Amino acid sequence: MTASTPSPDHLRLLVKVARMYHERGLRQPEIAERLNMSQARVSRLLKEAADRAVVRTVVVSPEGVHAELEDALIKEYGLRDAVVADAGGAGTDVIPALAAATATYLDATLKGGDVIGISSWSATLLEAVNVMPAKTNSVAHEVVQIVGGSGSPEVQLHATRLTSRLAELTGARPVFAPCAALVHSRELRDLLSKEPDVAEVMQSWARLTLALVGIGTLEPSPLLRRSGNAITPQDKRQLEELGAVGDVCTRYFDAEGRPVNADFDDRIIGIEPDQLRAVDRRIGVAGGESKVAAIRGAARGGWINILITDADTAKALLKNP
Repeated sequence: MTASTPSPDHLRLLVKVARMYHERGLRQPEIAERLNMSQARVSRLLKEAADRAVVRTVVVSPEGVHAELEDALIKEYGLRDAVVADAGGAGTDVIPALAAATATYLDATLKGGDVIGISSWSATLLEAVNVMPAKTNSVAHEVVQIVGGSGSPEVQLHATRLTSRLAELTGARPVFAPCAALVHSRELRDLLSKEPDVAEVMQSWARLTLALVGIGTLEPSPLLRRSGNAITPQDKRQLEELGAVGDVCTRYFDAEGRPVNADFDDRIIGIEPDQLRAVDRRIGVAGGESKVAAIRGAARGGWINILITDADTAKALLKNP
């Protein structure tokens, strides 16, 4: 018997102590008293049991938890974090699950002092703030719109509520972008950018510590279309010719995540791509079969570094990365 090989008697003691602790639920002081040994020795024996694989810890994910998919997404796309929600269906059917996952993630990760940038025209983000619990203490300094939040009167309240409600829940000051996301001309964009209220919002984008964004496709969402901020059919055709697959805050990119320079770029009032990618935490929330190419491009291009999506979409992202 070598010095590194324990005797059968010592192994039996390891097993006895390990079973008392892990299977019978006895605390270390109780084990020490029953076996007439010091608590320090009990602790050493438990550590040795783990080192010698007498005790093996196995984490079993409950049904509906997709830890393996999350780890695979992080590795494949170089993400900082990933959350995979259990949801069936496609398109808008995944919104409730994504919203609940987003609300839970924000509730767990907002600690204090954040300046949160939020895209204005996302039905999923709106649902997330509707189900998110209020924090007892302030966990954010400001909630800032990072793309124009003005639109047609019947849907204007959605963009306003999204920002104001998240600010209320986190104890932050809301900062609204009192302009459209897509205006009629470059000259109008330049004039609006000089307005004090708009200039204040644009200056605040440099202070962002977290960006919460939806990920769009070339087909505008119903909410965006009704807002009056959607691209035209002509713009869509040009984007298709340029190889665009999706957008974040009306900034379009191709399958590799490279920015696509469309004719309407100089009419956008929204955060610039380089500004967005400089934000420390960039949370993209999107799911459904129609969003796979756009999500992949957003992750590849660094538009997001945290992804919240559904299980079927996660599998599709990993099937053809």
